Amino acid sequence: MKTIYMDYSATTPMKPEVIEAVSDAFKHHYGNASSIHHIGQDAKVLLQQAREQVARLIGAEPREIFFTAGGTESDNWAIEIALETKPGKHIITTSVEHHAILHPLEALEKKGYRVTYLPVDEYGMVSPEQVAAAIEDDTILISVMYINNEIGSINPVEEIAEVAAQHGILFHTDGVQALGNIPIDMSANQISMMSMSAHKIYGPKGVGALYIRKGVRTVPLIYGGAQERKVRAGTENIPGIIGFAKAAELARENLTAHIERLSGLRDKLRDGIMNQIPQAKYNGHPTKRHPGNVHVCFKYIEGESLLLLLDMKGICASSGSACTSGSLDPSHVLMNIGLTHEIAHGSLRLTLGDFTTEDDVATVIEEIGPIVQRLREMSPLTE
Repeated sequence: MKTIYMDYSATTPMKPEVIEAVSDAFKHHYGNASSIHHIGQDAKVLLQQAREQVARLIGAEPREIFFTAGGTESDNWAIEIALETKPGKHIITTSVEHHAILHPLEALEKKGYRVTYLPVDEYGMVSPEQVAAAIEDDTILISVMYINNEIGSINPVEEIAEVAAQHGILFHTDGVQALGNIPIDMSANQISMMSMSAHKIYGPKGVGALYIRKGVRTVPLIYGGAQERKVRAGTENIPGIIGFAKAAELARENLTAHIERLSGLRDKLRDGIMNQIPQAKYNGHPTKRHPGNVHVCFKYIEGESLLLLLDMKGICASSGSACTSGSLDPSHVLMNIGLTHEIAHGSLRLTLGDFTTEDDVATVIEEIGPIVQRLREMSPLTE
């Protein structure tokens, strides 16, 4: 039985070129970039080259890229920078952020900070006008995710960043799902900080970056060394960073073709599902969305049962964020776009990537209808 992987928003397989780059680094570039001998300096050169490659993907300067252990760490660091560099106690975000933003902010509320969780529209999006109306005299940070990790909608973050800049407020975006999936040019916007993760763009896990615009004052995330210009101590993960850089290079070279191809497969998958299965709801913005995201809720079924039966057919999918897959509660994203518990529990997220084929899409379309029908026949909720 062939395995069909449709969970690219959870993680991506590493591309062969990335595996080769990482393997070569483990074998030949094992030096500590802080060492003064030639093996250490070789690693230092590669570290700088990697910084340049990641910067090119988003139209940034190399000095604006700070390597981290991943998107979650970057999100937490961005919040810490705002706390340490701006006077005030108020933060603005949305009700559908990733928990890497929501949980740190919930912890801050217990310490006396005030957080405005902006409501979203039916597509899970907020507007620049909403953000502007929420700004208070002591607002220190606005954080709005670029692309929602569950339903794929793209927020107008560049416009929101302009609002923040006009008020002298730091603006951060969780760009984990956006990186390598839409064009990003930091030289043409006012985004203060953006979180990134390598394993979402066919790179290794355990490595990411925080883009920090020049002029934004940084504060140390980890103390204990001079790495990352003395703000993120710890010996650099050179093989991981090299893998991230190679993945970024490939993403930049193939971006236009990647978007066009995935968008076509996404629309074919969406139409195939929606045309054959009644009482299904397609979630997220119809056009302003991740090129590979299809998110559907099916009435009268449980998403977990659907995932298990799909897996028995060799189809790997998810019901939403991989970081909350163990929870029995309905997705906070789906609840905040106005879905009922009954509908939200029947959610399915299919996310496509560079290894997805036309045959994969056709097979999923063929298999999913009978599975949904079988579950509905078993459900006591079916009318």
